[in-house]
Amino acid sequence: MLSDIAGTGRLIAAGKALFLAGDETALARLPKGRWIGGTIPYFMDAAGGITTRERIFVTEIPASATGVEIRSYGEDSLPRIPADAPENGFSLLILPANSPEHLSYARNAPSYPQIFLKPVIGWIAGMHLGDIGKTSAKTFNGLTGEVSEHKAVVMHASLPAAKMASIAIVNLFSQGTGDSIRFPEEGFSVRDCMIGGKTLNFAEYLLSNKIDTRLPLVADYSGTMVNVSFQAVDEKAGTVALYAPVFQDVEYRIAKPVKNYVKEFTAKLPAGSVNPVFSCNCILNYVYCELEGKKTGSIVGPITFGEIAYQLLNQTLTYLEVKDVG
Repeated sequence: MLSDIAGTGRLIAAGKALFLAGDETALARLPKGRWIGGTIPYFMDAAGGITTRERIFVTEIPASATGVEIRSYGEDSLPRIPADAPENGFSLLILPANSPEHLSYARNAPSYPQIFLKPVIGWIAGMHLGDIGKTSAKTFNGLTGEVSEHKAVVMHASLPAAKMASIAIVNLFSQGTGDSIRFPEEGFSVRDCMIGGKTLNFAEYLLSNKIDTRLPLVADYSGTMVNVSFQAVDEKAGTVALYAPVFQDVEYRIAKPVKNYVKEFTAKLPAGSVNPVFSCNCILNYVYCELEGKKTGSIVGPITFGEIAYQLLNQTLTYLEVKDVG
């Protein structure tokens, strides 16, 4: 739910365990307590999509949780996240966009021990699109008061034996039939690519081939489609900025075209009895589907610069449910 700063402060003072999203100016005014947060001013609320710097999206840890632990992780300690997670429960994770930790998690999370055995879900903190290049994404550890441009923050929540957590992903995209694309260097900003054994300027390739950059690059990881979304193509500088890093040993293709982005995305949203504990949606879905003011049913939460469902994702919607066992 969206809350004002005073209302969020009262929940913190009451000892609630909270997972927060808001503009830096709003999160900075909160007292210490059992919360973690990340910067973003875009949200899906029950009343519809909204951009606000004054309000905070509050996800309260379910009352069924038997314990909560808050930790911060630097680049070297990120592999410990699944090991620190409870045997039965879930972990809520926030990473700052474009940080070394963001790059490291994107690259290495699939190889972390136990990463696919324990539910890890979360998002990449960002900023207002008009502030890109002017400010940095940040995470907040409400327990210690630490604000960081680099560190990941995690809330590990334990569940009783009668409950279990599950993660779901909504992804519109699969690999298209176009060129196989590889990159000589990894990162969030690329200049060159390799196509058909030739080195080309990637920005020039996209522009000359009139590639629709609403469609992401897609890598096929043993049947799992992982998107890398376009942030900006700078023709003058000859560079392409991305919302997730590309890697040297991975083959990418432009996604298969989507006939009606809004219609197909809406059709894939869960219907019926879904009651997420937490959900988040990509900033590009928000922009391309023109979700400002539009409702997405029970799917509410922050709009992000990347989604985490075990590993880093782009241009997806993810959500967490806590269900009864049996």
